[in-house]
Amino acid sequence: MAQLSETYGCAPSTERGRGILISGDVKSNSLVYCNGRSVIILYLDRPLEISVYGEHAYPVTVARFSPNGEWIASADVSGIVRIWGKNNEHVLKNEFKVLSGRIDDLQWSPDSQRIVASGDGKGKSFVRAFMWDSGTNVGEFDGHSRRVLSCAFKPTRPFRIVTCGEDFMVNFYEGPPFKFKHSLREHSNFVNCVRFSPDGSKFISVSSDKKGILYDAKSGEKMGELSPEDGHKGSIYAVSWSPDSKQVLTVSADKSAKVWEIAEDGSGKVKKTLSSPGSGGVEDMLVGCLWQNDHLVTVSLGGTISLFSAGDLEKSPLSFSGHLKSVSSLAVLPGQNVVLSSSYDGVIVRWIQGVGYSGKLERKENAQIKCFSATEGEIVSSAFDNKVWRIPLLGDQCGDAEAVDIGSQPKDLSIAQLSPELALVSTDSGVVMLRGLKVVSTIDLGFAVAACAISPDGTEAIVGGQDGKLHVYSINGDTLTEEATLEKHRGPITVIRYSTDASMFASGDSNREAVVWDHVSREVKLKNMLYHSARINCLAWSPDNTMVATGSLDTCVIIYDISKPASSRVTIKGAHLGGVYGLAFTDNCSIVSSGEDACVRLWKLTPQ
Repeated sequence: MAQLSETYGCAPSTERGRGILISGDVKSNSLVYCNGRSVIILYLDRPLEISVYGEHAYPVTVARFSPNGEWIASADVSGIVRIWGKNNEHVLKNEFKVLSGRIDDLQWSPDSQRIVASGDGKGKSFVRAFMWDSGTNVGEFDGHSRRVLSCAFKPTRPFRIVTCGEDFMVNFYEGPPFKFKHSLREHSNFVNCVRFSPDGSKFISVSSDKKGILYDAKSGEKMGELSPEDGHKGSIYAVSWSPDSKQVLTVSADKSAKVWEIAEDGSGKVKKTLSSPGSGGVEDMLVGCLWQNDHLVTVSLGGTISLFSAGDLEKSPLSFSGHLKSVSSLAVLPGQNVVLSSSYDGVIVRWIQGVGYSGKLERKENAQIKCFSATEGEIVSSAFDNKVWRIPLLGDQCGDAEAVDIGSQPKDLSIAQLSPELALVSTDSGVVMLRGLKVVSTIDLGFAVAACAISPDGTEAIVGGQDGKLHVYSINGDTLTEEATLEKHRGPITVIRYSTDASMFASGDSNREAVVWDHVSREVKLKNMLYHSARINCLAWSPDNTMVATGSLDTCVIIYDISKPASSRVTIKGAHLGGVYGLAFTDNCSIVSSGEDACVRLWKLTPQ
């Protein structure tokens, strides 16, 4: 049996020049945000228990808890809103096609009966309000001519709805059934976010013109604005009220968050400026915020979530982050309980078992990463630019990276674990051998190469071809001598791995089959490993060489015991939405996996 023990979550998807709207649930103290097609529920007091909902067919843009905390409404770029339960396996209540384009914001009414959604659409339909159980319309929303970026529902009766968008307008509607009352043209640029105060007395709109304006919630008249002195120097992307309706939190492209005191007459002055931790680059622009209980939450463009304490604003924030894109490879550092994961956008994240996020490894050259391998003191990676990088690991930071140009694009990369200066890199038609940063030989093998592996002691190499054959070579000095050709696979080889003691090796192909071979006799040791339904992407051996695990595009991880027939396997179904791309054993009964959904998961295996 395999049981999920920890999930290291992904970061919220962000977009340059736009705010993102995160929301939360006060009772369970959780945040909800989106990444790709997943909606992630993160519990602030226990960050390793993350719940992921992956039923949307298109990228999700916004998700919100209902006021009673039982249901979540999430919306995607195709204009669909799904309403599903927070508990018992996220049961689907309803699905409605609300707009013809992307939905940017949605809000529940305080009685959890109605939902208003806004975004992009054809014609004049940029906003719609509907009943949560039947989907029937509750009002007409005219008055906008361009995409509507945000909407808000007044939390007390009489109900009001206010919307704002790219036509610089803030529109005020009375109801239900809701109808247009009037427009407020106070801003001179995109209005990014609008929010009612929890006591229902005021609402605030913030805009890319660096202004924040407060209005009376009942009549919709302007009351005052946030004082320009010590104000934001860039576009304000998001705003959130404190639970007592006396303060607001704003975040901006100037990389700062500000807490404002709001007076009774609707004017605001800065109480504290919170500077975000980071290097001060573009990825430190703040694009989302939330004030929840005692937490002030801010989200940066690079996906870092920072938690400030509302009671003590001087205290330095707690930060955590993750990957924004698909995690393509994993490495476990021996004897340290540390997992390194890399995604193709060049981000390497360090995770500690039992703790979770422990920082990103900052490299000076932020090149993309395609292949990635790690030993105790160094990372070796390659990308799409013909270079192989060697990056020394100094504790939790990287040293100065050095690169070697191998002349063509690397397809696969393997390090001899016992003599890590020796590396084998496969290219389209051959292999390149590296010692340190020196190319010692470039060998054209005369067939289309797909994958390669080098034995831990560096005396043998196996190269897999597009034709499904495995070619075994012995390594003498800088030359390769072909020893044998093994035929069993019926599709191009995707991955080859030696067992830790080099007594066996395993190979997987794109025709969903894996094979375990004996190293000495080169006979098939475990056959009929045909339980995936799509291409095998990754393979891993347990440290004691008794188990081999395969991860596939069909979202499953399968663990085989070498001493038993392949039919007595352990299957983890739906390990990662969109496919599994990285696998590694941390010890003999724990395995880490990563995939398309940008999450990393740790599974505990119990013997059957």
